[in-house]
Amino acid sequence: MTSIEVHDLTKEYGGRRAVHGLTFRVLPGRVTGFLGPNGAGKSTTMRLVLGLDRPTAGSATIGGRAYPALREPLRHVGALLDAQAAHGSRTGRDHLRVLAASNRIPDRRADEVLEETGLASVARRRVRTYSLGMRQRLGIAAALLGDPEVVMLDEPSNGLDPEGIVWVRQLLRRLAKEGRTVLVSSHLMNETASFADHLVVLGRGRLLADTPMREFVHARVRPRVRVRTSDPVALRRALAEHGHEAVEHVDGHWTVDHARVDDIGRLAAAAGVAVLELAAEEATLEQAYFDLTSAEAEFTAQPQEA
Repeated sequence: MTSIEVHDLTKEYGGRRAVHGLTFRVLPGRVTGFLGPNGAGKSTTMRLVLGLDRPTAGSATIGGRAYPALREPLRHVGALLDAQAAHGSRTGRDHLRVLAASNRIPDRRADEVLEETGLASVARRRVRTYSLGMRQRLGIAAALLGDPEVVMLDEPSNGLDPEGIVWVRQLLRRLAKEGRTVLVSSHLMNETASFADHLVVLGRGRLLADTPMREFVHARVRPRVRVRTSDPVALRRALAEHGHEAVEHVDGHWTVDHARVDDIGRLAAAAGVAVLELAAEEATLEQAYFDLTSAEAEFTAQPQEA
């Protein structure tokens, strides 16, 4: 199977370094989420992998070969970087047929991917009449056209309705299950958490993390327990006696960091404290991501007042 290999990749634009010494691999059989703040270098890296820019130093290869060296590249790599790239005067079907002809892909394949992406009913409408979500589906159809071993998608859920987002999630999982190499750039943390097996995280052009998603989350977000009681004074006293510090929230519940549900439950029971609610607060990808990248964002807004 084919993997994406990035080795010591560097790209400068007019003295500004967009990516700096990146080294990572995207392996087949799993969905790799490609994360980072705006300006982190994700789009530049994807362009370098696809031969749309030339690196200042280092290399980016697909199955050991640079993208420009691939014959009939759509048969090897499918990519969506810009959903607006299709010519507005062509129909969706003709757009795909032109791409197919350029890579010796049979015409019937255009109709197959139009059906697969839910665009069969609008295949003969001009692209300029498509909504953003329809253009996004057309871009995904183009990426699937050559039945490639490698699929690279930049913000594939952009503009899609809830049904479309679920469909993309299922598509990505299926592609990985078939043994393909799948790289997906996204700013939607909750959505990435629903499909990614592995993460590559950039910040200011440098590699911050290259790790399985579950390990990334659990390494950066401390366990926390949520508890609600009718006797908060007794609860706080019991927790303090065992070295736990509880934080009260405006809606009346308490949180205990670095704690497990079983431990807090046994502690409360031994102290005779009535517990109305007791649950583990699940660590999220969003929490872990912000913990890692908070100092790496190029553009940040002022925090909102409560």
